[in-house]
Amino acid sequence: MGDYIVLAISCIFVNNILLGQFLGNCPFLGTSKKMETAVGMAMAVVFVLVMAGVITWILNTYFLVPFGIEYLRTIGFILVIAALVQFVEMFLKKSIPALYAGLGIFLPLITTNCAVMGVCLINVNEEYTFIQALVTSFSYAVGFGLALILFAGVRERILLARVPKPLQDTSIGLVTAGMLALVFYAFKGMV
Repeated sequence: MGDYIVLAISCIFVNNILLGQFLGNCPFLGTSKKMETAVGMAMAVVFVLVMAGVITWILNTYFLVPFGIEYLRTIGFILVIAALVQFVEMFLKKSIPALYAGLGIFLPLITTNCAVMGVCLINVNEEYTFIQALVTSFSYAVGFGLALILFAGVRERILLARVPKPLQDTSIGLVTAGMLALVFYAFKGMV
């Protein structure tokens, strides 16, 4: 049990997929202007990443490796991720239309989000067991959501501040993201 806790802490704080490995920056910068949108995106990514991590692990372990067709891994993983994102998109459109409209183009972009694909590939390359793949998928997703929500809170505060003209909008967002990455970098010595 202790190994799983260390693995989870490592994925959430130390090797944060967004701020430590710099994967998934597009939705990070695009959906972090409002807290509601950031929370919705974080929940969508948690669902997609956990399901994709589990399904791609099963696909790789029980189909690709036994039949010697590992070269189809990328195509198979993309198909799994795309199907899951379509499911999330249909669910949000039907159940929570305001969130669906708020996420806009960034919801379908989860399909091409390199963070989701990256976690699936990390699970395979590290040769994790099923439980380890589940823990890492969930923990990376929580780390993504945590970084996104923290960043959205900071960006909402920045909107109230007087920012010099050259640093407005994307510039101050990137500077703030860099500072947040440094905060997460401080966890490197933990694990």
